[in-house]
Amino acid sequence: MTSENPLDPLDAYTAAEDAPLSEGEPAGTPTESAVGTLTAIEAARVAVKTLLDGGVRYVVVSPGSRSAPMAYALAEADAAGRVELLVRIDERSAGFTGLGLALSTGAPVAVLTTSGTAVGNLMPAVMEANHAAVPLVVLSADRPDELRGTGANQTTDQLDLFGEHVRFAVDVPAGTDPQRAVETALSAATGAFEDTPPGPVQLNLAFRDPLVPAAGDHLPEAAGPGIWQIGRGPEPLTLTPADAGLEERRTVVLAGHDAGPVAEAFARAHGLPLLAEPSSNSRFGPNAVGPYRLLLEHFGPEAAQPIERVVLFGRPTLSRPVAQLLARADVPSALYQPVPVAWYEPGRRTELPLDNLSDLADFSGRGSAAWLDAWLLAGAAAQHALDQALADEPSATGPTVGALVWKHARGQLMLGSSNGIRDVDLAGQPTQEPQATVFANRGLAGIDGTISTATGIAWGGRQETTLLVGDVTFLHDAGGLLLGFAENDPLLRIVVLNDGGGAIFNLLEHGAVQESGAYGNAVERLFGTPHRVNIAALAAAYGVEHCSVSTTAELAEALTAPRQGRSIIEVRTDRQGLRELHGRIKAAVGDAVRGVLAP
Repeated sequence: MTSENPLDPLDAYTAAEDAPLSEGEPAGTPTESAVGTLTAIEAARVAVKTLLDGGVRYVVVSPGSRSAPMAYALAEADAAGRVELLVRIDERSAGFTGLGLALSTGAPVAVLTTSGTAVGNLMPAVMEANHAAVPLVVLSADRPDELRGTGANQTTDQLDLFGEHVRFAVDVPAGTDPQRAVETALSAATGAFEDTPPGPVQLNLAFRDPLVPAAGDHLPEAAGPGIWQIGRGPEPLTLTPADAGLEERRTVVLAGHDAGPVAEAFARAHGLPLLAEPSSNSRFGPNAVGPYRLLLEHFGPEAAQPIERVVLFGRPTLSRPVAQLLARADVPSALYQPVPVAWYEPGRRTELPLDNLSDLADFSGRGSAAWLDAWLLAGAAAQHALDQALADEPSATGPTVGALVWKHARGQLMLGSSNGIRDVDLAGQPTQEPQATVFANRGLAGIDGTISTATGIAWGGRQETTLLVGDVTFLHDAGGLLLGFAENDPLLRIVVLNDGGGAIFNLLEHGAVQESGAYGNAVERLFGTPHRVNIAALAAAYGVEHCSVSTTAELAEALTAPRQGRSIIEVRTDRQGLRELHGRIKAAVGDAVRGVLAP
């Protein structure tokens, strides 16, 4: 939404404040009506107070001159104990840090930048926040109207820079009261408007000199920082067991990203197999099946017990077998959607959207004991075959690292995109109770800002946090290791699977192209992107503890070692042969499953 939408607070501003310069007036000279009634510092104080009154407790600040009034007003609120500030010199890192804070706290988080390219650096985080429905509030400082279009330094058209990726964007002219604009932006960010999911917003705040506090202004007496969030894990739910009158159907429950514990409770109440992605926060309980994506072909249309229906919670993002199942015209599917979501456009998916569990139960029916037992037996056989195949590997591999991280993570766990989250999806064995709250940037599934996001998650959750990433994802956001001056280290462990490049492409079609030799080293050079970065030296440069391991035993020891602050566990491995390993795993699982499902 833009400043022209029905939520626009600008009708509170007078037309005179937007009046053009009088004829003959030199550029850069404000008219009397354009000056407004508030100084930059006064307007900034109103904006900050309104943000804090609206529930903002964290603000990530990137340095700049035009944004100085907001920085000073935030410093005053920080000293008074009303807000907690984090400082990042890189705006892209600032954006993803704010994203992580909002994910872990569930509350709106603001990010402040100066004008110009600084604002554009927030685009990746804003795009992710859009598709993941995260309440990220962009505070972009700007030049006053009389300086726009004049060639003034660091001045460009900033309003609507994020286009359709924000729920609301508004330009607040210099000297005007920003209260209503801020209130409307917070309402849009938190999903307070009908049929609109939460998401990012932009407040483009113009400030006119002077940009510093008046003589005699000073920080208030320090009140000490507040702790705004104490992290808690996902709590299991209990639903009433399915009505015995429901029809028995061979239905599976798919739990995609952000499905939540309700998916597990629904599967348990209706006696249905649960196929849950790691970031669903549903991958636990007696009905959860571990390596489910390798089992789908064994319950296909030619099987003795084929899948009849699918119930979907959350957003499925990880595997082609799941996408192929949902695309089948002969298998009806329903999507549980009690509130508006941001990850798809209405009418663009084939699932039947249902907003209540009663209608969902009528659609799914209940599973017979034979149906659930078939899945659980196949799942146990598949898990055993997979574990045996991995045990035969002499050194650590992606799936073994994923399995160990999943087993030992407590508190909060963030999974990077590419192979990391897929390794956990393949090899992470479901537990009876949830062990950690799981996060992942699955809105657009990019590798941007992953370290910064995890840092925000750790800071906001105030508890032990583990991040699993590949080396390319790690290097993409190495600058996210830089914290602001005097900031305490969050309790963050970063596990880096370093196989010298992008291993995910070996598992896609590009791996076959590479094996054919038809394109020489093009696949390795352009997709594998090999590197020789010394991660230990990089960690030392940022003052982060580092250790290197190469076996599963060493990794298990490192994951269970006591720790303080931030640390990096680098797992050195080789991505050559990864395609063959996955082939062996699939073959072993297939043999085991056919053995237990044979009539």
